[in-house]
Amino acid sequence: MSEVLLIAGAHIEGGSAVDLIVEDGRIAEVGTGLSRAGATRIDADGLVALPGLVDLHTHLREPGYEASETILTGTRAAASGGFTAVFAMPNTSPVADTAGVVEQELALGEAAGYATVQPIGAVTVGQKGERLAELGAMADSRARVRVFSDDGFCVWDPLIMRRALEYVKAFGGVIAQHAQDLRLTEGAQMNEGRVSAELGLTGWPAVAEESIIARDVLLAEHVGSRLHVCHLSTAGSVDIIRWAKKRGINVTAEVTPHHLLLTDELVRGYDARYKVNPPLRREEDVLAVREGLADGTIDIVATDHAPHPAENKSCEWAAAANGMVGLESALRVVHASMVETGLLGWADVARVMSYAPARIGMLPAHGTPLAAGQPAELTLYDPDVREVFGASDLHGLSSNSPYLGQPLPGRVLWTIHRGRPTFADGKLVADLAQEVRA
Repeated sequence: MSEVLLIAGAHIEGGSAVDLIVEDGRIAEVGTGLSRAGATRIDADGLVALPGLVDLHTHLREPGYEASETILTGTRAAASGGFTAVFAMPNTSPVADTAGVVEQELALGEAAGYATVQPIGAVTVGQKGERLAELGAMADSRARVRVFSDDGFCVWDPLIMRRALEYVKAFGGVIAQHAQDLRLTEGAQMNEGRVSAELGLTGWPAVAEESIIARDVLLAEHVGSRLHVCHLSTAGSVDIIRWAKKRGINVTAEVTPHHLLLTDELVRGYDARYKVNPPLRREEDVLAVREGLADGTIDIVATDHAPHPAENKSCEWAAAANGMVGLESALRVVHASMVETGLLGWADVARVMSYAPARIGMLPAHGTPLAAGQPAELTLYDPDVREVFGASDLHGLSSNSPYLGQPLPGRVLWTIHRGRPTFADGKLVADLAQEVRA
């Protein structure tokens, strides 16, 4: 039997202070003045209680790229950032395009114990864009895959994309598209615009993203299927999604924390921590995606956590890998870009970082209200501190964070997964994996 927790004085989604009793993996009671003999007391005075965060877009790198991250280290990073569930992208080696690979990922996540790991299956074999992968077999596997993506690569062939959208209708699945026209981005090094012109770097034009999104929302409408747009980054993309939703097309979209806060001006220093795909955009785009998230056009925040070993980032800009780690910093960046600016309240943060991603990814044990009888998946967050984000805040294998040395608001103090703390009083529960295996 797991320990009983008494969480005292937490502000659920920023509301009035209440107590919660957690027992046997569920929230047993919610009220005021609660007590329970023998319970472990967590003093949550002044802390915001959120349903455990859910990341629909995480690169855990295992199998194949364990020098960058493993499922164990990646879920430790997730726990430290307040996440209780992560969706693992399929660009592994071998690619997660078969039932065997996704079941392996699921088992590794279960053994680690820090967060639910839900595999995402590849849309095409080897993510090569040539023929559909074993979508049905992955859906029927123990991993019960419902989200499919070739993320890192665009499903560029419209016929393949149409077939994929048609196929997943049979089991209520969704295709998550990395929207990038490859011909329009050949040799691209950063966002196309004034900064790229001044630096003499080949630009990644906004239309390369927007044209694929426009094509795919029309395909989704044509076949009556579900489309999810990964890491939307431009003002034009927001406009297209807004138009599609008004038209009744079944499309959802995500934005990353870094596209909510950082701009292409940072590329001037040639620091490869700021090299990412899609690239950092103009301030106008940052303001547009914030507005899109605030008004519900963009459904969720997803980290696109992309760890890389130091040698892949500590090099010249052109040779550096794309990507940033983001699990540990995501909630704090959303706090800075959306809450402190008055665009979102804490209930909205719960929606875009827990409820909606769990719904899109069809993960029923997550993204549930903090109410009696619900699964005990929750995060306790101190909104009143402001601290420099440093290396000690990173709990994965890679340190390619764009926020190192920068002050950020807030701090995750507790993450509780399946009724057990994974991150306790600001510290990782280091021996959790051993406890789970025992």
